[in-house]
Amino acid sequence: MPSILAFGRYVPERVLDNEELARLLGCEADWIPQVSGIRERRIAADGETVADLGVAAAKDCLKKTDAAASPGLVLVSSGSAERRFPGPAAEIAERLGFAGIPAIDLPLASAGSLFGLSLAAQLAPAYGSVLVVASEKVSGPGMAEPLDRNVAILFGDGAGAALVSDVTGGLEILDSTLHSDGTYANDLRLEQSGPVQMNGRSVIMQASRKIPSAIEEVLARNGVTPDAVRVFLMHQANQNLMDRVAKALSVPSDRFYTNIGRYGNTSSASMLIAASEWSEAFGARSGDLICFAAFGAGFHWGALLARHF
Repeated sequence: MPSILAFGRYVPERVLDNEELARLLGCEADWIPQVSGIRERRIAADGETVADLGVAAAKDCLKKTDAAASPGLVLVSSGSAERRFPGPAAEIAERLGFAGIPAIDLPLASAGSLFGLSLAAQLAPAYGSVLVVASEKVSGPGMAEPLDRNVAILFGDGAGAALVSDVTGGLEILDSTLHSDGTYANDLRLEQSGPVQMNGRSVIMQASRKIPSAIEEVLARNGVTPDAVRVFLMHQANQNLMDRVAKALSVPSDRFYTNIGRYGNTSSASMLIAASEWSEAFGARSGDLICFAAFGAGFHWGALLARHF
């Protein structure tokens, strides 16, 4: 059964806290955590690229595995890559020493790492192991002109990674569900230039319905109730949204691991950054059930259920 053998992460050094950001935006610093749960976020250096972030996260992941786990395929999610093409996947693979193996870009904001894990589980039997990287430098377009304060407060930069193998061990991927609906595509978008544009009311309304539904779908299919899940590792979009999802599932909000207060919304990277932090801080025990979930532009959303071997 395909398994996640390791996670990795990287966040830039520069910290942008709410006091500094509030001065830039002309708003009250106390307002920012009230509407988002964010206290600070990391900002990439001017010369730091999406590929740079992704390589660092991938190295952090791979150092936790042995040489036998070298990937046969690389999947890279990013909604904020600097170029229209080529995407960062081929560069990241080459810089890791994997030139020649297939490297595929998944240009999916927010939900990209979840889609990557699900695809990796399907492809690992053919490729041996699949390296999933999610790398985002979204603070720039998040704070681009014309400035929207409701958007500018949200985004930070960072990257996460996971190695999925067909070797049994680690976190066995039991099942996943993926969905897409372009009906609301204009409600969360980033054009070729300009800022991230978001209809916040539409996004949180759709996300607060679709995420619990996807989680319930994958849990029910496997005969699992929400209270049996040890931890929910979700895209870190907004603390208020995560609290809504927990309430909809009738589980305590602390069952949802959260680091959005320190990193902000790092789009598709956030779920894997959270998974890497949680696994180091707490660690899964044998038999633990872990549920991943994400929602993002497109709209794309879904959930994945894993069990520690």
